[in-house]
Amino acid sequence: MNGHGSKFSRKMEDAIAALLIHRNHEEAARAVGIGTTTLLRWQKEPEFQKAFREARREAFGQTIARLQQMSGAAATTLGKVMVDPTAPASTRVRAAEAIINHAAKAIEIEDIEARVAELERAAEMQKRK
Repeated sequence: MNGHGSKFSRKMEDAIAALLIHRNHEEAARAVGIGTTTLLRWQKEPEFQKAFREARREAFGQTIARLQQMSGAAATTLGKVMVDPTAPASTRVRAAEAIINHAAKAIEIEDIEARVAELERAAEMQKRK
C-alpha cells in the first residue's frame, strides 16, 4: 500500500484495520485516534477504497478457509442427526435434505469445472493452430 509518492499513510492502514473490527465509523476512528469526519473523507479516496476492498476480501478469504476446515465435522454432524432415531423426524428430514442439496451442488460444480477445463483446452488448441 505504501509507496514512493503515495498519500497512503500508516494511519490509513490502521483505519482500514479498525473498520474491519469495530462496529461503526465512530468506534473505528476513535481506535485510530482520528476524527470520524477524517475517516469518512478517507473512505471517499479511491486508493483507500481499493485498499479497504482488498482487506475485506482477505478477511473474508480467511473466514472461508475456516469454514472449509470445519466442513468435515459439519458433514459428520448432519449424518449423525439424519440417522439418529431419537431426533425428531423433521430434524432428520432437514439434515437429509441438506446432505442431498450439498451433494447435488458439489456434482454440479464438478460438472461445470470439467466443462470449463474442456473449453479452455479447446481454446488453447485453437490458438496453437
